[in-house]
This record gives sequence, structure tokens and C-alpha cells, in this order.
Amino acid sequence: MPEPTRPTSSTRRVPSGAATLRPAKTEAIRAAVLDELAEQGYGRLSMEAVAKRAGVGKSALYRRWPSKQQMVIDVASELSVAMVDLPDSGSLRGDVLAALRAVAAWLTHPRFSRIIPDLIAEARRDEALAEALSTGIGEPRRARAVALLDRAVARGELPPETDRELALDLLAAPVYWRIAVRGVPPEPGYLERTADLVVHALSFRPAGE
Repeated sequence: MPEPTRPTSSTRRVPSGAATLRPAKTEAIRAAVLDELAEQGYGRLSMEAVAKRAGVGKSALYRRWPSKQQMVIDVASELSVAMVDLPDSGSLRGDVLAALRAVAAWLTHPRFSRIIPDLIAEARRDEALAEALSTGIGEPRRARAVALLDRAVARGELPPETDRELALDLLAAPVYWRIAVRGVPPEPGYLERTADLVVHALSFRPAGE
């Protein structure tokens, strides 16, 4: 009597109920997360509402993320970090201008213009969320921007001892204050003028050095 045929990797079936993370479904969920965040805010966002908007069951969300916080940070981080794409322009001013444009694009994004201020406000009341935002969005964005400063040091445009933390704050602060705090969109020429001022500040040498 012949031995029964053993299933091979090509003939094995995925057990019923196994988690299969389909890219199209994941993309629909991510879009739903951003839409719910923009419309409802973090405090009122729920897994149920996201699932309903995406047209999936709640189990589809929990197979991807164990909690609302991790879902929000993961989705917001994926787009936020990708928006800090700063190729080498060949000069410090060119790189600074590109960085300012990237910050402005992030803060004026149709969804993120509402999401970012809301998350920051919530983070002031929620220490765990604040830490997750820093780890998932803030630190990765700043890490990418450090390359801009390192290139300027390599070109001789900035001294090796440049305070990178202070420089990164200076890169984002003017645009963030204008758009997110004052609610004023940058007019034509604003980012270029800001780039000139930032470069001047970064290149400043105290007397006697």
C-alpha cells in the first residue's frame, strides 16, 4: 500500500482564520486612520470607527496593531518620516531651503495640518503618547535632517562642533510657528528669506573664534 503523500510548501493551505495581511486592505485601513484622525481627533478616534470607514472587521486592525496608540503612531509615522526626503543640493542654503519646504509641506498637508496640532495637544496630557510620538515621528525625522548638517560640515560650510540639536530646532521652528501656531500660510518668498536667515544663524561665529 503506497504511503500517503505529504503536503509540500506549494500544496499546504493557510489554516482557516489565519492572518493574511493584504496590501490593498492595509492601505484602506491606513487611509481610514488618517481620515478619522483629521476629522475626529485622537481623543475621539476609535478602532470601531476606523474599521467601519475602511470596510473591514475590527480583527483586521488588531492583526496589525495591538492598540489604538500603536495604530496611530505607525500610520502617522510612515507618511511623516517619508516626507523628510532631503537629497544633497550641493550647498547648505539649498539643503536648508529643501528642509523648510519639507516642513511646510508636512504642516499644510490636507490631513496633517489638522492631525499634528491635535496629537501635540493630546501628548501634553498623555505621557505615553508623547513618548510614542517622539520615538515614532520626531526622532526619525530629526535623524534624517542630521544628514543635511553633516554634509555642510563635510563641505566646510559649518564647523564640526556645530550644535546639531540646536540647529535642527532652528530649521523647523520658524515654519512651525507660522503655520501651526499662528495659522498663517507662507507667502511667496517666505521660505527663501527664512533659508537665508537660518544659514546666516548657523554660520555665525562669535567674536574671537
